[in-house]
Amino acid sequence: MPPRRYIRFFSEIGMEDVPTVGGKNASLGEMYRNLSSQGVRVPNGFAITADAYRYILDQSGSWPLLRQALEGLRADDMEDLARRGKRAREIVYAAGMPADLETEILNAHRELREQYGATLSVAVRSSATAEDLPTASFAGQQETYLNVQNESELLDACKRCFASLFTDRAIHYRIDQGFDQFKVALSIGVMKMVRADLGASGIMFTLDTETGFRDVVLISAAYGLGENIVQGALEPDEFMVFKPTFERGHRTVLRRSLGSKKIKMVYSDKGTRNVPTPEAESKRFCLNDADICTLADYALKIERHYSRKAGHSLPMDIEWVKDGSDQELYIVQARPETAASNRRSGLLEEFRLQGTARVLTTGRAVGSRVGVGNVRVISDASRIAEFRPGEVLVTDTTTPDWEPVMKIAAAIVTNRGGRTCHAAIVAREFGIPAVIGCENATETLSNGQAVTVSCAEGDVGKVYEGRLPFEVRRTDVTNLPRPKTKIMVILGNPDLALQSSFLPNDGVGLARMEFVIAEHIKAHPMALLYPQRVADETERRAVLELASNDPSPAEFFVRKLSEGIATIAAAFYPKPVIVRMSDFKTNEYAGLLGGHWFEPVEDNPMLGFRGASRYAHPAYAEGFALECAAMKRVRETMGFSNVKLMIPFCRRVEEGVKVIERMRSLGLERGKDGLDIYVMCEIPNNVMLIDEFSRVFDGFSIGSNDLTQLTLGVDRDSSIVAFDFDERDAGVKQMIRLAVEGCRRNDRHSGLCGQAPSDFPEFADFLVRLGIDSISLNPDSVVSVTRRVLEIEQQLASRQIQAA
Repeated sequence: MPPRRYIRFFSEIGMEDVPTVGGKNASLGEMYRNLSSQGVRVPNGFAITADAYRYILDQSGSWPLLRQALEGLRADDMEDLARRGKRAREIVYAAGMPADLETEILNAHRELREQYGATLSVAVRSSATAEDLPTASFAGQQETYLNVQNESELLDACKRCFASLFTDRAIHYRIDQGFDQFKVALSIGVMKMVRADLGASGIMFTLDTETGFRDVVLISAAYGLGENIVQGALEPDEFMVFKPTFERGHRTVLRRSLGSKKIKMVYSDKGTRNVPTPEAESKRFCLNDADICTLADYALKIERHYSRKAGHSLPMDIEWVKDGSDQELYIVQARPETAASNRRSGLLEEFRLQGTARVLTTGRAVGSRVGVGNVRVISDASRIAEFRPGEVLVTDTTTPDWEPVMKIAAAIVTNRGGRTCHAAIVAREFGIPAVIGCENATETLSNGQAVTVSCAEGDVGKVYEGRLPFEVRRTDVTNLPRPKTKIMVILGNPDLALQSSFLPNDGVGLARMEFVIAEHIKAHPMALLYPQRVADETERRAVLELASNDPSPAEFFVRKLSEGIATIAAAFYPKPVIVRMSDFKTNEYAGLLGGHWFEPVEDNPMLGFRGASRYAHPAYAEGFALECAAMKRVRETMGFSNVKLMIPFCRRVEEGVKVIERMRSLGLERGKDGLDIYVMCEIPNNVMLIDEFSRVFDGFSIGSNDLTQLTLGVDRDSSIVAFDFDERDAGVKQMIRLAVEGCRRNDRHSGLCGQAPSDFPEFADFLVRLGIDSISLNPDSVVSVTRRVLEIEQQLASRQIQAA
């Protein structure tokens, strides 16, 4: 076979060849050559070099025409850009292809066919020579042609691919990034086509794209070809894997969310087309746990390899496909992640709404910012010239053609998409709040309407009616010292966990299990165990529907609860995370789906059937067993040994002994594998008998709200007597003093959970001077109270020095 001038197979190239084969091809070669031996599957293929692109234009004398077509380009004039881009593409396509280049391409294609067989179809993918650099991602700027089956189709696809170097979006993007239009060339990758149309595909990142949290692998997945995920045409399934425990052998999924996946892209005679996803498929996850673990394994190997080459940690953006024929998983692209990983660490930015209004629509929040502006509904890319800077872009979905207007939007709202879709990626890159996958945004919102787009309230993004005031707090905590008193976080919502982990903290002092049950499980645990006892048929069907992706309703409860708590544990790992077992009151339990069939009606639920008294009682013993099974899974199967457990509202020592014994019988043995079990200190009896309680429990968390109510005999929820509720009362402070001293006397941990240290600086002073071990706070007050505690500790240290 004659020597090749313009063709290089993947086995012959690596990242050092970016100037010749572009970022995409260089990365494919890098992985094929170095990671195939580690089990990472990469389809084989070859690169048509950038020299071939230049050779085509040299041979045809097209350079002067191309320069003329783009001379004087006004990038912000969309009509001018479209006209000139079309002309440039025509010039490149018309340049044709020299005979010797055609021969090399066809010979390489035949060689690839010898490896994979006569039925081989290929993907023809663009690979720009300035693409996928750590400082700029050119992904999606040029074209890709899939399922190319014969030689004539291959040659035509190559010509179209070369011409796509001058798509409108690519021209505009190069101007934004400061690249010379004629110093960027195009290489083409021709690789075995994986039958994702019969299987699934998606994107994965080796960090959380919303927060920049680097210890997770985030996987998006949908049936069919991956273009729908990138374009935001559907809501994909999402999975998260925690790297540290995964690498220690705990091969489990941290959390997952089911996407609607209403359509899937498949091949047709005219290229590709979308077809409806059968309802049975759309309602189940498109990957199983083994698939997810395989992909996470691939992702970690890829990240390690590229980080080693770069000499520093390098989070990656990876495309994967699952072949529906052989059921194998393949990697078809990997590039450095360029948005979340470049955020400045140590600078906390908090957006907070200062008012409220009617919520017009909701979706997936991208980022954590707030944007205000007038709505501009745009139905398709041909109307983007109507958009004005500072408006809120509302559309069905976006593609790279939309980028010129997206970067000048106050916010972006779409009907469709997940958080790895095009709109989400661009929003992150430009720091623009976006609410993705609202389903009805283009119908609900109207042109000129003033709205506030909030991504500052967790995983759910909201579009409010009108212009709401908001504040932005920016705090540099890079050099904030750690006080001797532990400052811990109070948290219930797993969706806020990764974001909150960037606060200066010593772990989670109170993880509220009941939030996960109410918001993520939604059903009463006994209703999941005994759905037949839910007499209302509609309600019973709703309970069963929740668990349709799990072997049984009970296993649904265990999985959802364990994933919610594990997400919080992962965010703060390896710092301690103290999880309080469920502390619903009977009226709150009754409010869960199916709950009123299992709960008594009480006149005073706050003092009734709650906390420890429920756990060994026949009416809830099986529900408590589910809670324990979930916590056992978190600690043992998922590997989060940093989780400690805490029992709420334990009235008597004997009750505590029963609960500890019950937990031991359910596989949660105090002291085994480092398991600590704490108790809430919120009843005066806990304080008065703290020496006895200390023999049963490893630590105490003073619940200042309930302790104040029960010490003063005040219902804080009663507007008539609420003025008498005050944690600073001398009697309450004496209770707290006795509790802290009792903990110290018995060598037990003492902490306090409550609002008082945040609201009253003098109360924080009191706790520090007592020598309490930890103070647990809501995330919004962690920084301010930390600074206050540091001041107090410095004052105390100065006095000790003076006294000496």
